Amino acid sequence: MGATLFTNVQIIDGSTAEPFAGQVLVENNRIKTVGEAGAVSTGQADGATIVDGGGATLMPGLVEAHAHISFCNTPDLESLGDLPPEEHTLQSMKFAKVMLDQGFTSLFSAAAAKARLDVVIRNAIDAGEIPGPRMRAASPELTPTSGLGDVRRRHIHRETFAITCDGADEFRKVAREMVREGVDTLKINPAGDEFIPFARAHETIMNEEEVAAVCEVGRSRGKNVAAHARSAESVKMSLRQGVNVLYHCTLSDEEALDMLEAQKERIFVAPTIGMAHITGQGEGKAYGIDYDHPVALYFRREGERGIENMKALKKRGVRVLPGGDYGFAWNPIGTNARDMEHFVKLLDYAPLEAIHAATALGGELMGLDVGQVAEGYLADLILVDGNPARDIAILQDADNLLAIMKDGQFHKEPRGRISAGQQAAE
Repeated sequence: MGATLFTNVQIIDGSTAEPFAGQVLVENNRIKTVGEAGAVSTGQADGATIVDGGGATLMPGLVEAHAHISFCNTPDLESLGDLPPEEHTLQSMKFAKVMLDQGFTSLFSAAAAKARLDVVIRNAIDAGEIPGPRMRAASPELTPTSGLGDVRRRHIHRETFAITCDGADEFRKVAREMVREGVDTLKINPAGDEFIPFARAHETIMNEEEVAAVCEVGRSRGKNVAAHARSAESVKMSLRQGVNVLYHCTLSDEEALDMLEAQKERIFVAPTIGMAHITGQGEGKAYGIDYDHPVALYFRREGERGIENMKALKKRGVRVLPGGDYGFAWNPIGTNARDMEHFVKLLDYAPLEAIHAATALGGELMGLDVGQVAEGYLADLILVDGNPARDIAILQDADNLLAIMKDGQFHKEPRGRISAGQQAAE
């Protein structure tokens, strides 16, 4: 792979420390040296590709904590189910590249829309056959009859992003099947959602035995278990049974907050606060959900409660990560960096705290040496025109990403900023 030396850059290292002027040397696929300007000698950089950042910001690649690349910006659940598997695979491949183009070098999937979609895309990316971020592949959402994702009707077959299971034995069997197919994460839906009239967000729709069955499979096979847990009881049930990634947690009560804090060294929370916020503000108007729509009202109420709960979890030291539920028509894939701005504007995060959550904490979620500009870490880096520590919104515009590096290789080259190492030394 060779070596690359980034010079004349402001470094955001993934911690909450202020940016500093420095240099970063990449050798093969890992970061070799991080230091102040002049820290890398001519001899160390001999033969390296030199990238003059011109004062731009070098920072870790972003990590999406709640990815749905196979949701394909669907306007409704049934349309997603109508997409044939062949076209669906091609669409998912396209959206994987979209995410990498936006500076997301790692994705933790929160569900695939069909059983093997994530697995196939992950494997093709790992083999270098298609461009895309590093992925943790998930199962479809395992849900009970009349749960989130159950779009069936008595008179007609329909499907979407869920596999319907009833009873502990059936949940256990399907979880084992998903392990067989190669997933990294088993996704369950113990709570409902505000746009499902028969399974609202405050309702807990799985029972203890069903959640326990999936967690038993996860523990025995070394897999993550992620839960769509909006209701307070679904949060508590998930924690009791060993779920390690909890999505939403928006309607948590005091007991649930205490339990989350007690397990903060083991678990991750991704609230997907932006989806509730923008739906509540009527951004789904073009799709029939304007500001006065009942679903918008429900989401506003949930969003208000969720904002206060996420502020509380931050104070309690729980790892709260941005990202999530991008993949619906009014919350499309490719706008995922907006969640960091939501953290700043809605949850009182400083920009560097939001970046830390989307990089270093995201690396912890992935279980990989990513998310930091630090010696020995994988060279997943983005070069940003501007300072996101001052204006987090600049990360939402791909044109502000001057370079994108994944695994020591440029996905997007910094045009006009590269020279050969020997020429630079002379």
